[in-house]
Amino acid sequence: MIRMLAPAHPQNSGNIAHAIARMAGNVADEFVLEWRDLALNAAETNPFMEDWFALPALLHLRDGSDVWQIEVRNDDGILIGLMHLSIHTGYGRMPVRFIGNWTHYQSFMGTPLVRKGCEIAFWHAATALLDRADWAPNFLSLSGLECDGPVHQGLALAGRNPAVVHRHHRALLQSDMAADAYLELSLRGKKRKELRRLANRLADIGCVEFLILESAEALDTWCADFLALEAKGWKGESGAPLGKAEPTRAFFLDMMRGAFEAGRLEFQRLDLDGRAIAMLVNFLTPPGSWSFKIAFDEDLARFSPGVMIELENLPRVLGHPDIDWMDSCAAENHPMIDKLWRERREIVQITLALAGAKRRAVHALCRVAENGSAMIKSIRQPTPHEETNDG
Repeated sequence: MIRMLAPAHPQNSGNIAHAIARMAGNVADEFVLEWRDLALNAAETNPFMEDWFALPALLHLRDGSDVWQIEVRNDDGILIGLMHLSIHTGYGRMPVRFIGNWTHYQSFMGTPLVRKGCEIAFWHAATALLDRADWAPNFLSLSGLECDGPVHQGLALAGRNPAVVHRHHRALLQSDMAADAYLELSLRGKKRKELRRLANRLADIGCVEFLILESAEALDTWCADFLALEAKGWKGESGAPLGKAEPTRAFFLDMMRGAFEAGRLEFQRLDLDGRAIAMLVNFLTPPGSWSFKIAFDEDLARFSPGVMIELENLPRVLGHPDIDWMDSCAAENHPMIDKLWRERREIVQITLALAGAKRRAVHALCRVAENGSAMIKSIRQPTPHEETNDG
């Protein structure tokens, strides 16, 4: 179902772009080819918006919610942008509805796919559509954008004045250094010595082998091994492993097959006597890459198998001819990867008002509430020179 056609008049772009909105879901093979071409020529890579990831997510993780697919084309009919949106209820403590990018717990970036050089045209067309859409309530909220990346900057240059309402930093690996030299800066000599000792102790109890998935025939077995490892660890204890619920398990298997077929998957494993003790799922989207999931055998935690596989991964990233960086996809201040990787990536959430007096008023009210809450938190937090009751 297509709900709207909205022409836009991009400034400084030299093109006129048009946006349509349709319910996301099954797409024709011809559109998948356009989608893949867009991903290969995007201003910012985002595997979580590529077809092999997004379509399994829409199939298995939608949980009954409506998801709108915004498609933007230029006057030549070329697809220049793609974004998935859904309607959310409750903004902070405010009982309001708004339109935002569709997210789920398996997605670690919310950036739309936008063709390089078409950032302003995309946002002119997409926001013009939302301005006129009666199904888009109050304001637009987008999470998971790289701060000051081309897509974020394109929105500002399109004249929409987006407000940054939240920001956090996560570990990023980006360096021209060789792996050994990089590790010397990241870890103290005593820690590096300890890791070498642990590796030697592990090798004393069995044959340790680092492997990369090469054949499609082995993929299902590797996926089963990964899910088993994850279920044994802390995620299994917390009830959040991918394999526990059928929707997340089906998503993972479908997505991994699609990623392998698209040439986007790098699946690593560290074996002890032929049994996986650590596994790492990476996505390669040149010039960037993404560390999507890690699992390790916590029965062998004394040997730090998760760190061991990360040490194997380090030279692969830093020495890859087509990869400039790897996003950890990790939480801020992650206790393991933050110690190994020195760089940080700033991720922001933004909001912007949509056309209409009522919409603008609701957005303004939410911004006032947000600013007031932030001010109260800053007042309550003690300064570094204040005494506390911590003992």
